[in-house]
Amino acid sequence: MTSEDSLANAEHLLARLEQARSRLDETDDPDKAIEILQELADLAKDVEAELQRAKRAAETEAAMFRPDPDATPS
Repeated sequence: MTSEDSLANAEHLLARLEQARSRLDETDDPDKAIEILQELADLAKDVEAELQRAKRAAETEAAMFRPDPDATPS
């Protein structure tokens, strides 16, 4: 998975997080609010994990294109 793929996944998760937040704002049911808060917590963890994957992928991609300082010029 590339860093761009991970970032796209994170954006999708953030959209879901925003939808859940909107549902939380609209509810007056305490039980439903607790359920939505748990969903928000889970989504936030998923976003963080996806951002970490994106960071690792970007670092790997950058290392692949970084010139070897010990290589002799052609």
